[in-house]
Amino acid sequence: MMDIRRCVATSVSTIGLVALLPLTPLPLVGQEDQNVIHDPVLFSAMQYRMIGPYRGGRSTAVTGTAADPFTFFMGTTGGGVWKTDDAGSTWENISDGFFDVSAIGAIDVADADPNVIYVGTGSACIRGNVSAGRGVYKSDDGGRTWKFAGLREAGQIGRIVVHPNNPDWVYLAALGHAFGRNEERGVYRSKDGGATWDRVLFLSDSTGAADLAMNPRNPREIYAGMWRGERKPWALISGSEEAGVYKTTDGGDTWEKLSGGLPTGMVGKVGVAVSPANPDRVWALVEAEPEGGVYRSDDAGKTWQRVNQENNLRQRAWYYTHIYADPQD
Repeated sequence: MMDIRRCVATSVSTIGLVALLPLTPLPLVGQEDQNVIHDPVLFSAMQYRMIGPYRGGRSTAVTGTAADPFTFFMGTTGGGVWKTDDAGSTWENISDGFFDVSAIGAIDVADADPNVIYVGTGSACIRGNVSAGRGVYKSDDGGRTWKFAGLREAGQIGRIVVHPNNPDWVYLAALGHAFGRNEERGVYRSKDGGATWDRVLFLSDSTGAADLAMNPRNPREIYAGMWRGERKPWALISGSEEAGVYKTTDGGDTWEKLSGGLPTGMVGKVGVAVSPANPDRVWALVEAEPEGGVYRSDDAGKTWQRVNQENNLRQRAWYYTHIYADPQD
């Protein structure tokens, strides 16, 4: 529902990661045996077990590194930043002692220099219990040490995107304070590695940015999902007429609100994604009634069509409105 205060009675959290492993070792399968159909009895002893990490609750921020397929970084909404270099078998907290807040909403590693990592605090999935964000942190040594990088009043940071060729050029989506209005919300850009920030897209003191998606073949082309989301102890206010999908083709200097078939009027939370396989194909998951759902553009945002309106993809929109494109298909 748009701009309606809703009481949330229950919530489901995903805690840690789960792996399916055998209680007793199984023999290794050679390449020539990959297509063999095995007796299900052979796998009857397999059970799920927690592989951690064991602190921090759910996660809304995770990224890998292009240089190392076994290294991942995860930010939890109450337990800081974690790193694995063995594809999740073990995790290590790397933010303790550096951050003054444990709520993490966004992480991105610079493809051009994987030593450079940016972290935005405060999850933009503002459920009933919200830990406030306190700005941006940056590491120049792969996460061994961190320094504060500004924007202390940006509130809940939902996405950080680093330029693929320049680790000093970075964008972030700031939703703002979760429990009230503030000016420090919108899309921000830094050209000097986080030393200074320019707010390049601002709509109002109540509508901020929830998501960003960059065209990997043309980094000057960026899409932003703008959302008015405000929490009260008893309800959520979601939606505004200025919210929706916005686009820049000049690296953030100017922005245009997209239409061409997207929902109009009161629009809530928006998730966006660009297909790396075909950057003219753009996806948006839009909270709106009754026009909400998954929208697809095949002409870089000029026109859109709704391809899915199932409520399963739209419920608890303040929490689950995320969409991702396959990198190859």
